Amino acid sequence: MIVVAGESLIDLVPQGGGEPLPMLLPRLGGGPYNTAVALGRLGAPVTFCSRVSTDGFGEALLAGLHSAGVGTSLVQRGPEPTTLAVAAIGADGSAGYGFYAQGSADRLFELPPPLPDSVRALALGTCSLVLEPGATAYEALLRREAGRGVFTLLDPNIRGGLIPDADAYRARFAGWLPYVSLLKLSEDDAEWLGGVPEGPAAVVLTRGAAGMTVRTRGGLEVSVPATPVSVADTIGAGDTVNAALLHSLAARDALSADASAVLDALDADGWRDVLRFAARAAAVTCSRTGAEPPYASELDD
Repeated sequence: MIVVAGESLIDLVPQGGGEPLPMLLPRLGGGPYNTAVALGRLGAPVTFCSRVSTDGFGEALLAGLHSAGVGTSLVQRGPEPTTLAVAAIGADGSAGYGFYAQGSADRLFELPPPLPDSVRALALGTCSLVLEPGATAYEALLRREAGRGVFTLLDPNIRGGLIPDADAYRARFAGWLPYVSLLKLSEDDAEWLGGVPEGPAAVVLTRGAAGMTVRTRGGLEVSVPATPVSVADTIGAGDTVNAALLHSLAARDALSADASAVLDALDADGWRDVLRFAARAAAVTCSRTGAEPPYASELDD
């Protein structure tokens, strides 16, 4: 079982070129939510851990999880509204966001009891590690489960507009690294953080159209090109990479408490296969509007 913890929200995605105000189409989203859905569509056993509103958007988010085969036994519920993210799509398909998250349900997440022994990996990231008071609970979850030997993936997916004190966040981020098995960063994340950090057993750096690179603690570095695709937008692409990495590593029995040894045991060819799978999965997501990760059948050769 893989547990994905963090926010779910509604992306409001511009449709067409209407001026001065384009129509906005509501789409299910949130970085961790997209990762959980992508894992479910790939056929991985996965459970979502979050706090979801009881409003109409929250019900739609839960329905999306169930449709993808994602477990919801760790989902907390509350009457507060669902977070909204208004997307702005650039000419190259890249997405920027404005968030409406004050008093929303996912911010009130509380630390759950220890995860079941069947859990092999925990993935966290994005807004949930920024917005209090839930951020402290998610951080406690990361530290506790890593201490119990659970493989951890962290994707900070930096949203600078939500971070009031950049230096404080960078210091806090550095404090998470000893508890992280696999760190996934975009080039934008790395630039904002001041470089690619050391500490995790492996770091995967996504570079958009230039592909992606992994660097392991043992000194191995492997890169693959991006899979060519006509880009509709990049919403959910990084989240799909997270899911594809975990799914592919699980297939190689590489989700282990001794992450450094297991990930170091993957040779260049093994990592190349893992990254290529992630690149193919992300390309499918980029080919569609909004966060629509691929199903396993779409990635079959």
